[in-house]
Amino acid sequence: MKKGIHPESYRLVVFKDMSNEQTFITKSTVNTKDTIEIDGETYPLVKVEISNTSHPFFTGKMKLVDTAGRVDKFKKRYEKTYNSKSGL
Repeated sequence: MKKGIHPESYRLVVFKDMSNEQTFITKSTVNTKDTIEIDGETYPLVKVEISNTSHPFFTGKMKLVDTAGRVDKFKKRYEKTYNSKSGL
């Protein structure tokens, strides 16, 4: 492994799946302003919309997670694009 190309500021960080409230702790260099307390320890917190605990590929369940209306926004944008190309 080459010296000096990998970050040295790894620290324990909590990633939280916002769709099912699952958390996991791992080492990361990600910057974050949020923190969370787990078992009396305070960790930096990274909020994710989907993880292996909620993704249909890993769970085997088809579940649509609509966070902040993103699915609706996508559908509206696609609808405008489709209608303008088809002449409707």
